[in-house]
Amino acid sequence: MKNRRLAAVLMAVLAVFTFVVPMASAQTTPYLTNIRTGQHPEYDRVVLDMSGLTPDFRVREVSGVAGCASGAPISMPGSSEILAVQVLGAAAHDDNGNPTYTGSQNFATPGLYNVRRVALTCDFEADLGIAVGYANTSSWHRVTQLRDPARLVIDIGRN
Repeated sequence: MKNRRLAAVLMAVLAVFTFVVPMASAQTTPYLTNIRTGQHPEYDRVVLDMSGLTPDFRVREVSGVAGCASGAPISMPGSSEILAVQVLGAAAHDDNGNPTYTGSQNFATPGLYNVRRVALTCDFEADLGIAVGYANTSSWHRVTQLRDPARLVIDIGRN
């Protein structure tokens, strides 16, 4: 009887430790790794390459943008309209503060027809902001989530 109790206690202890052992997990925070641009016959494209999961986002048209940490205005020369994309729960740095995106944070796009500038406006507390400045005020826009690999695609129409 004593041996059975001891065996039962040992089995219970082993069961607890089996569930406590840390398991390898998938990356949960989407990290910005690259910003690419491209030209198509009917629209200009900005692609945000992400690692991890494809993030959710919010989009709005704004008349100006500012850095989220400093509040300082961000220059978007040549842009009549600005599309502000807020990438939710994402970052351009890892958990140790190392940048995952090392490209320019505010750059002109001379090879594109309508898009004039792209700027990283925020990378703070899982809030990633990207501004896309464009010239034609009557242009349409769309933002699409793509997976495998994870990315957000921002299309700005030419008309």
